[in-house]
Amino acid sequence: MTHVAANHDHLAILAQQRDELDAERGRIEKAHCLAVLDHISAKIRALCPDAVHITFAYYGKTRTLDLDGVLGAQSSPLGVCPWLWEVSDKKHPLAEITEAIALDVQSALAPYNSPAWATVRRNSASPERGNSWLLELPPPDRAARIAQLVREHHPEATAIIVDGRSAGGRVIEIVEGAAEDGTKHLTTRRHWTRECDEILTRLVAQLFAIPTLAGRHLTPLHDYRHPYGTSSDLVRLITLPPTA
Repeated sequence: MTHVAANHDHLAILAQQRDELDAERGRIEKAHCLAVLDHISAKIRALCPDAVHITFAYYGKTRTLDLDGVLGAQSSPLGVCPWLWEVSDKKHPLAEITEAIALDVQSALAPYNSPAWATVRRNSASPERGNSWLLELPPPDRAARIAQLVREHHPEATAIIVDGRSAGGRVIEIVEGAAEDGTKHLTTRRHWTRECDEILTRLVAQLFAIPTLAGRHLTPLHDYRHPYGTSSDLVRLITLPPTA
């Protein structure tokens, strides 16, 4: 092998290693964003159990925000989210962690491709709706929330099959029990609404993004026949935990 060829091979190896490290760094960064969000959500709920949203103004050029407060759940689809705490209220327990909330939300949203952005939407009820945003706090137990949403529309569901390459984690089939010979009853007919589908996709994507949750809830499937005729090495089974 000539000296030039050897250098070329060495360069190719280093380029591949660099790409692999960049990909791993991206995965770790996404996991960190969600971990930060989980951390501050737990602190908020400890002081304000009914908290559902954080509201803030966001400045894209500087990637900074001004925290406005914490809101509860909408009473109806057409209702507004009630204020539980405004930053001007210095007597509320959440006032003690104002800076921590602002810094953690800013950190979680800092990367342009942060999965935390999937939890953010415009606050259409705000007078400052042009730059008023709502960040929905992640559920304390994502798998339990997924099971609850699925069984609201498929009461007999025992598991779901998801594809991590589709929108980060789309549900592709639902397991509704099994026959006496052990054959699983599978259906691609999802009865839930588009809004529910978006929530499920977001939650499943977060399971994929957080290594500890992925290892706990995502089981690889071998020799799986994809119902849409595509192939993916990120097809996984999620066994649904019991729901009340």
